[in-house]
Amino acid sequence: MAKPASLQILSVRDIFGQNGWDCELLEGRDVLRTAFEAHHTHLQMHAQAFPPLNALSIVSETPLPSASDEHLFSLLELTQRANKQLTLGAIEYDMDREQLMFRITNIFDREKYDPQIVTSMVHFAIAELDRITPYAITIMQTEDDLLPDLSIERLLMREDLIPPVPEEDENHI
Repeated sequence: MAKPASLQILSVRDIFGQNGWDCELLEGRDVLRTAFEAHHTHLQMHAQAFPPLNALSIVSETPLPSASDEHLFSLLELTQRANKQLTLGAIEYDMDREQLMFRITNIFDREKYDPQIVTSMVHFAIAELDRITPYAITIMQTEDDLLPDLSIERLLMREDLIPPVPEEDENHI
């Protein structure tokens, strides 16, 4: 018999529903799974509650196969440099699964999570992964022999690759 879902993950499921986001509760685990279509990429997302801590972790991810060791080195440099710019969350590259990821975690003071904070976490996880994806794709499309000439620091300054900011009255992702 699977353990019942926690109050924490059920509150996240309710928040997702209030926002019109479909999700699947994984049986026996305090995990929700969903997907979003962002500006630059299709991403998978999971939200995992940690009831003893009243913590919630949201992870967005998109496939990004690494073509060579040189590309991998540049990609890892990209994640490191991008993380230096972040205040909340972290960009990661899972080499084993070849997934570009963004992870954000929050500790709540109550068992029922604050809807505004959870919604912001989801928006942030989508936006940050969508923001970093075109930079990662640029690296992957660069020929191996040209990678030493590619400045990751300058690449991150390119504003033409940043998705447009939605209007305030837009209620969708």
